[in-house]
Amino acid sequence: MKFIIVGLGNFGASLAEKLTQQGNEVIGIDSSIAKVTALKEKVSHTICMDATDQQTVSDLPLKNTDIIMVCVGEDQGTNVMVTALFKNLGVKRLISRSINPLHENVLKAIGVDAIVRPEEETAERWAKKLTLKGVIDSFELNKSYSIVEVKTPERYIGKSVEKIGFQENFNIVILTILKQSEESSFLGKAKTITNVQGIPQPDTVLEADDILVIYGYNKDLNKFMKLSN
Repeated sequence: MKFIIVGLGNFGASLAEKLTQQGNEVIGIDSSIAKVTALKEKVSHTICMDATDQQTVSDLPLKNTDIIMVCVGEDQGTNVMVTALFKNLGVKRLISRSINPLHENVLKAIGVDAIVRPEEETAERWAKKLTLKGVIDSFELNKSYSIVEVKTPERYIGKSVEKIGFQENFNIVILTILKQSEESSFLGKAKTITNVQGIPQPDTVLEADDILVIYGYNKDLNKFMKLSN
């Protein structure tokens, strides 16, 4: 996949580096030459430029880019300006970083596809969300192994854990299954409840709305997700 990451602070730089390590083509952009230089050998491409300049931004390969991520966090005004500029240029998918609830509301009004909250989510989690279809959340145990929450792949709906053969065919372990249901609070508002099903048995049959919690080597997890969709 092809990404443009605007803003190479701690979160943006980490995300750009992880996406590059996963084999994606990444263009990292920042107005600070020091930040750009620091990532020159770690990211596919780095550019020092003013991302609020429409003419300069228009010259980027926007049509060939799958996802634009605005990770500017130091300046809320700049973040909004850059996000609005990319939105007006009609990019395929636009994700932006929020700094506070008010800022988040502004980004929603602009019409971004998703919002990043670095204080709550790590760059590693976003790298998996962006590159692996169906990933809901993940927890990196170390550089090699992770625990990942994924939507049940369509091809496995109605099949048993034994028939799928997580260990035998993919070298990964299914730890549990999460099922979500909606309940009403005493004020009448609906809220989503997640129920942990415990350790799946060999005859456990996967359902369409199940969320699988799986563990394994990152390359094996990637292979499972890519083959499952």
